[in-house]
Amino acid sequence: MQRFLIVTGLLIMIIGLIWPWALKLPLGRLPGDIHIVREGFSFHFPLMTCLVISVLATVLFWIFRR
Repeated sequence: MQRFLIVTGLLIMIIGLIWPWALKLPLGRLPGDIHIVREGFSFHFPLMTCLVISVLATVLFWIFRR
């Protein structure tokens, strides 16, 4: 339990330090993201962003599992 809390705290700290630069990434505005705007209606589905995040998470989990 202690190791889990330490790792979680370190991850939160790293995310906090990276956050200003992460906001400048085009996630959510990638080619392939679906964005439909009509009168009185707006729909946004970040399809390509979801795929990129999924691939990155899969690779990271695969690396850390070894």
